[in-house]
Amino acid sequence: MARGSDGESVLHKHLRVLQAFDVLRPLLTLTEIVDATGLAVSTTHRLVAELEREGLLERMPDRSYRLGLRLWEFASRTPGALGLRELARPWLEAVHSRVRQHTQLGVLSGRDVLFIERLSTRDAVVNATVIGGRVPLPVSSSGLVLLAHSSPGVVEDVIAAGWPAYTPATIRDAEALRARLRRVRADGFAVTEGHIHRESRGIAVPVMDHHGVVHAALGVVVASDGTPPQPAIELLTVAAAGIARALTEAGGAPGGHGMRTMASTSRRSLDYFSSLDAHTMPSASVG
Repeated sequence: MARGSDGESVLHKHLRVLQAFDVLRPLLTLTEIVDATGLAVSTTHRLVAELEREGLLERMPDRSYRLGLRLWEFASRTPGALGLRELARPWLEAVHSRVRQHTQLGVLSGRDVLFIERLSTRDAVVNATVIGGRVPLPVSSSGLVLLAHSSPGVVEDVIAAGWPAYTPATIRDAEALRARLRRVRADGFAVTEGHIHRESRGIAVPVMDHHGVVHAALGVVVASDGTPPQPAIELLTVAAAGIARALTEAGGAPGGHGMRTMASTSRRSLDYFSSLDAHTMPSASVG
């Protein structure tokens, strides 16, 4: 892999440019990209031009930039999280129809929980998560569920890196976190009261297959109003079991078996795609 004189790979520099964009900053000027990445102006100009040429960035009429549709095109072919999202969607909708606040699905991504789906009502309580957004594992109910079922090495890595405290209720130290993870494993769920926002309560359960592998965390964010969490826990537990069954029927882990992850298409379409080889497969860009 090509590397610059500073030892950083060219690919990593491209990624730094793409990572400068987020849900709060979907449009950035070249100057703002320079400030966000810390790269030299000339380097940033070259990288942005290359990304624009490949469709990974798009230039707007006001000379700002946004992430390009080609990134969505690549992501839509990813069988992992997107396959899980499709399989889980009916169960999220079932939970959401009862809770009518926020219902969300998160997966482990480094030291964070990455939310791949969220359903919300307009008058719901404050929720800091968005689809495609990340939250440090120790601060949310979904993150605690995922971390509780991770390896000791992952737990210690998270502890060594540290995490922000959003409110006085956020878990703050290593021993408190380890104790909480033991409780989450024993209980089979996590409840966080005001860990990110004082008015909100997070409740999450693991999506665990019959081998005991946790693929995701299914959760809700509701008002922290003192009502018992047990009804929501029971609802989430049933839905998580349904998602786990759907994963098994689809071939195990998300993305594990090619066409079987195409959950939203018809059976006849699946049969058609399965009959094709690489030379006759239609382009993914064809409607």
